[in-house]
Formats: sequence, C-alpha cells, structure tokens
Amino acid sequence: MTTFTIFLILIVIVSFLLIVVIMVQNPKGGGLSSSFGGGGSQQLGGVKKTTDFLDKSTWALATLLLVLILLSNIDLMGGSGIEDSKINTEDIQVEAPPVTTPPTENN
Repeated sequence: MTTFTIFLILIVIVSFLLIVVIMVQNPKGGGLSSSFGGGGSQQLGGVKKTTDFLDKSTWALATLLLVLILLSNIDLMGGSGIEDSKINTEDIQVEAPPVTTPPTENN
C-alpha cells in the first residue's frame, strides 16, 4: 500500500468524523448538548462543556483534514518543491518536422 493510499484512507475517515461532529451540533444550542445538560440541571459536564468540546473537535478535525490534504498533495508530487516543478525551457529541444511541398502537376 502506498503512502498516498494511506493518506486517502485517513482523509476519508477524518471527513466522516467531521461530518458526524458537525451534524451533532445545533446552532441554537440544542442538539446533543441539550440532552446532556439541558433543562437547568448540570449532568455529564453541562451544556457549556459539551458545546466547547464539539467546537474544539470541529476545529481540530478541520485542521487535521487540511494537513492531510496538503501532505497527500506533496506525496503525489513526489516530494518535489515548487522550484523543482518549474519547467526549464533551456534544456528543451524541439525539432520541427521537415517542410515538404505538395507535388505539382506539370501540363
């Protein structure tokens, strides 16, 4: 298995986890955080701690996804930097095909 395949698998896993964490959140403060601490009682860490955990998880997974995408791109390019990927036009030699004229009919 190549390193690019490993990066691709990790990107899919992190993307799935990011989708799950985002879907669990509710922009109005409800969702999962209200079931853990809603109704005025402080159970299982409370609403504020659950919201903070989901918010930090979202940022961490998004950052990890960005880093994995950048690393897979570097691996796909063969580890070469930007300077190596530039084309050196001085070394390229282009040969033009010989010019041929169509045969003419003599009357």
